[in-house]
Amino acid sequence: MRSRRIATLALALCLPLAGQAQDTGPTDAQPLGSRQTLDRIVAVVNDGAIMQSELEARVAQTRSQIARQEQGTPPDDVLRQQVLDRMIVEEIQLQMARDANLSVDDTELNGQVRAIAENNGMTLDQFADALEADGLSLSVVRDQVRRELMMRQLQQRQVASRVNISEREVDRFVEQQGASREQARQALFQRKVNAEMEEWIQEIRSRAFVDNRLAER
Repeated sequence: MRSRRIATLALALCLPLAGQAQDTGPTDAQPLGSRQTLDRIVAVVNDGAIMQSELEARVAQTRSQIARQEQGTPPDDVLRQQVLDRMIVEEIQLQMARDANLSVDDTELNGQVRAIAENNGMTLDQFADALEADGLSLSVVRDQVRRELMMRQLQQRQVASRVNISEREVDRFVEQQGASREQARQALFQRKVNAEMEEWIQEIRSRAFVDNRLAER
């Protein structure tokens, strides 16, 4: 399972974690006849759907990440609900990005995928071989990275653009923390972005139609 560990860790380091490299691709609604017979919808998000197979893949990834960090894993039902909640928010963001006609060109995408390979000490061909050895593919990872970059664009437009930092705030931070002005700006910016992000996530989640079917049997 070495290649899956490399791929998911690399994506977690390079991008805001939002997707799971898997053959199912984005969580847009698809005709049920195109899904495997035993698969089922675990959540409807506006005009999209999240499938059981997608959820299980993300849960497995999350368990793997928790194990690497040597942290305690919550009970299965709690973990599944936490992961599904995150997937729902991601799906809302992807729908918003598409509605805003945001896109990622191949040059940017190729550069990001190459950076992920290099961060793992591999060439792009070696990275592709490592993924294939674990039943994944470079095209699947490219799709995941494209979605991550689209959400980053959306967050930059909707959240980061709201943040303003005054010189007085910088002066106060430098005086209190003994940091340089650049360090102060970066720390203040990140703090405000985090606060704005939480508020924005709650806002878009409250406006979306969500039918969480995880508890249904």
